Amino acid sequence: MQEQLRAARLAASQSQPAPMAPMAAPQTSADDMLLPPQASPGQCFARIFIPPSYRTASEQVLKRAASEKVAVVPAKYETATERVLVKAAAERMEVIPATYAWEEEKVLVEPAKTRLVQVPASYETVSEKVLVKPAHTTWKKGTGPIQRIDQGTGEIMCLVEVPAEYRTVSKTVMKTAQATRSEEIPAVYKTVKKQVMVTPPSTRTVEIPAEYRTVKVTKLVTPAREVRTPIPEEYQTVTKQEKVADGKMEWREILCDTNMTNTKVSQIQSALKKSGYNPGPIDGVIGSQTMQAVNSFQKDKNLVVSDYLTINTVNALGVGAR
Repeated sequence: MQEQLRAARLAASQSQPAPMAPMAAPQTSADDMLLPPQASPGQCFARIFIPPSYRTASEQVLKRAASEKVAVVPAKYETATERVLVKAAAERMEVIPATYAWEEEKVLVEPAKTRLVQVPASYETVSEKVLVKPAHTTWKKGTGPIQRIDQGTGEIMCLVEVPAEYRTVSKTVMKTAQATRSEEIPAVYKTVKKQVMVTPPSTRTVEIPAEYRTVKVTKLVTPAREVRTPIPEEYQTVTKQEKVADGKMEWREILCDTNMTNTKVSQIQSALKKSGYNPGPIDGVIGSQTMQAVNSFQKDKNLVVSDYLTINTVNALGVGAR
């Protein structure tokens, strides 16, 4: 860096004319334009390219024109049950057969008749008393004084009547004599069942109802339709850089070997470190690491970024140039 400062100082000294008084009026010739204007003794300048300056401008631009969004709403269906005619109603002739019933009837099997029946004699058993011994009298010994007959002997005899003696015997006697009688034999009937017609055969018309079947069908509830939604135009903010001033070459006061000391460089390095930029060792020497910190500081503070340590940069760091 010091070599660059020396080269710049040498180039400036070679391009300068003979020394002039400090308060001399600025020259207007083309050669004078190559020298720093209104320089004072002890000041060092470097001709630095000032890049063009830009400003950020915002502009509303059409991002998308107004349009229309077309959405197709599909048709809506639903499943329903429906009765479907399978067979139409019809008529048919039907024969009604005759009806029969069972009836009971008495049929004469054998007519009534008369027959002679022999009635045998009837007998009965009767009881009869038969005399065995007729009644009679007999003498029996008596008792009691009234019946005494012989006082001398004291024997009493009584004449006693003995009743007749009978015996019961059974014998069969004819009750009724044998005879004949006339007996009526009733007629003999037999109950038989037979079928008799109740109603004769006939015909009738039978209505055959229609046949239906329940099936599932899909019915259209709402047809498909289009839904058109307007989409308004859309703008966006575009930021662009507009050039304010063109780049130019300009003399800027710098620190060089003439107006810079190790102490001043150390102060600059300390100020850089305090501001958050690493200048490397605080050694009073402007090396590559110190210049990297200087350039970072210049960029962050919107100063001119160059290979020189300008007075504006030194003043921004709070370190006086003198």
